[in-house]
Amino acid sequence: MELWYTEEHTENVRFGIKVKEYLYTKQSDFQRVDIFESYEFGRVLTLDGLMMVNEKDEFIYHDMITHVAMATNPDIKKVLVIGGGDGGTVREISRYLSVEQIDMVEIDELVVKSAIEYLQFTSSKLNDDRVNLYFEDGVKFVEGKEKIYDLIIVDSTDPIGPGEGLFTTEFYQNCYNALTDKGILVNQNESPYYNQNAKELVRANKKIKSIFPISEVYQYHMPTYPSGHWLFGFASKELHPIKDFDAKKWSSLGLKTKYYNTDIHVGAFALPNYVKEMIEND
Repeated sequence: MELWYTEEHTENVRFGIKVKEYLYTKQSDFQRVDIFESYEFGRVLTLDGLMMVNEKDEFIYHDMITHVAMATNPDIKKVLVIGGGDGGTVREISRYLSVEQIDMVEIDELVVKSAIEYLQFTSSKLNDDRVNLYFEDGVKFVEGKEKIYDLIIVDSTDPIGPGEGLFTTEFYQNCYNALTDKGILVNQNESPYYNQNAKELVRANKKIKSIFPISEVYQYHMPTYPSGHWLFGFASKELHPIKDFDAKKWSSLGLKTKYYNTDIHVGAFALPNYVKEMIEND
């Protein structure tokens, strides 16, 4: 008998992966957590049946959510990661020796526990001495904080269930307040391709643009996410991701990456016309 994981990308589109072995399933107070071994993508984490991370292509997502900001401001010392329970974002940030503190706020402790047990390829640096884990609501965590973090990364799920509050104007304003003068906010910004994802992209982008003087969008190719075409938001009080980017300085660090490079950094901000129109007309 064959076992398949199937995700509905829309009412009319489905994506399937052949499962080799089912490893873990548990219901938390927030969502259902499943981990399985697949033939093509290695180990896979799903939340409420939706693909979050897999062994084969996670490097694309985690490279692009971290290195663009870190290369724009090489002096980042304090980082806040909201979400990211699989640990991949923390893993990449921890590679920068200049970073002194990484606070990770994940609302669902079960995601972190299961990742530590089954997903060592992403969770391997959660025990780094610079990492502080907080199992609480990221929305409330940033409330009242003033000029603490040089970088805030919102490594969130889609704006449903536990991730819904991470797409509000109030949350983005609190992030602005919590950032230092050269602080950067990077947020998971959905996909422009399918209508429902695109609606959330436009809404989030409009809110961030109303708060941050610098607000840009950049793209990456994620094979196992709906449509494969996904975006991150880059917002800052002072730093522009292209104008203030020093490619030579980042290259001098000698970090080996599988997806990100300095050409990709610049090219990722060159958006297709349909995306540019979507954002400019919001």
